[in-house]
Amino acid sequence: MAEPILLPGIGAGVRHNVDVSKSPWRILGRVQTELGTRCTGFLVAPSVIETAAHCLWLPQTEHYIQPSSVHFLLGYDAGDFRATARGVRIIIPPGYDPHYEIRTGQADHATIILDHPMVSNREILPSIAPSVGQQAMLAGYEQDRGEIAFGDVHCRITAIRGRLLDHDCAATHGASGAPLLLLGPQGWGIGGIDIWAQAEKGGTAIRVSD
Repeated sequence: MAEPILLPGIGAGVRHNVDVSKSPWRILGRVQTELGTRCTGFLVAPSVIETAAHCLWLPQTEHYIQPSSVHFLLGYDAGDFRATARGVRIIIPPGYDPHYEIRTGQADHATIILDHPMVSNREILPSIAPSVGQQAMLAGYEQDRGEIAFGDVHCRITAIRGRLLDHDCAATHGASGAPLLLLGPQGWGIGGIDIWAQAEKGGTAIRVSD
């Protein structure tokens, strides 16, 4: 019998289905395009989401996808979702180059303006400054569980490298664009945007706080 293929980022970590109908996961949704590509995204304002920039790059055409082709399905769960919206504008930092993902990874994020608000301001999580050893959670629509939000709810920040946050959260392809949640004095908040899975357990996110 062939040995099972271990996807990057998972290692021996334990992952669970998370409830996207309850805080702090109510900001989570699936980003999908009319060309069939999929990633994870999350609300940072009632009509604004964040995701990874590389999710929106089309190598066949050497261009980013058009905003109107991007759909955000809030609270996606096995075909159901609480609300949906279409993109009207995509903002990607000029420092990101999809041909050099590792070298320009500190800018690998995209802000998508949606065509209408999806939640109230009180549902948006605050940003939290990270520290090494801080308790974290990471969940998204991963390659091996694409129909449900799935991830690691017991992990930590392992290193901070400028704007990059290394973590030991178990996650794999498809979690790109997911929020790295951190536990602060007032509860859970957003520490970063997940962009890479490491060869073993863990990955890297871009910090969202200054």
